[in-house]
Amino acid sequence: MLSALRGRVALRAADAMRALNARHPWSHNDAFHPWVAARLPAGRSEALEVGCGRGELLAMLGEHFAVAHGIDVDREMRRVSAARCAGLPNVTVDDVPLECVPEGKDLVTMIAVLHHFELEPALAQVRRILKPGGRFLCVGLARPDSVIDHLWDAASAITNPIIGFVRHPWVAQPASASPPFPVKDPEYALAQIRDALRRTMPGAVIRRQLGFRHTIEWTKPPRFVSLRSLNDRPAQTLKRNSTGLPHR
Repeated sequence: MLSALRGRVALRAADAMRALNARHPWSHNDAFHPWVAARLPAGRSEALEVGCGRGELLAMLGEHFAVAHGIDVDREMRRVSAARCAGLPNVTVDDVPLECVPEGKDLVTMIAVLHHFELEPALAQVRRILKPGGRFLCVGLARPDSVIDHLWDAASAITNPIIGFVRHPWVAQPASASPPFPVKDPEYALAQIRDALRRTMPGAVIRRQLGFRHTIEWTKPPRFVSLRSLNDRPAQTLKRNSTGLPHR
């Protein structure tokens, strides 16, 4: 009987939380655009947004970079993004695969996109695409796994309506629906993402954030050597020595 009462209380609390969120909605992804804007690199030649969505961030990047390129696999997202950036001649939108993007970018951004990729290969592609001194700025989602993960999710759920009220104090009115974003549940836990970053982007800073998000910031050093290449180097050197030295 007590468990049934707790269940009813939990359902009512969840319903109340959903009602509050609906009255004061806010975009968990758009909320991090200022975070990106505050961390743009010194070099402003070329920027790439991976998963450009509706084009809000891409349009902002077009105002700060000589060239801004957005890619998205979803046709409707590309259409909406291209329409939003129609007045920016330095902005392009297409569906070029990440592995086909040329090198030499000053900035690569991903907003709620990294979990749509196979983690480590995607990070390796970003590392390749960036020029030395280029920056990777990512807002991501992770699968809750540890106790700390679940505590952060609980904190995000509790603060969600408060943040919504602060950002959107008036009650939302019915409006025409925007095209929905492609959705996928995150597969990797934060610990797995941290391990992958350690191997592919040593020195990357990953931080938990409210809004069920985390952020990743990494600047490619002038001479990049991955942890994996360091691990392989002794064997490679030994092989060269064994085959390259004259026999006596």
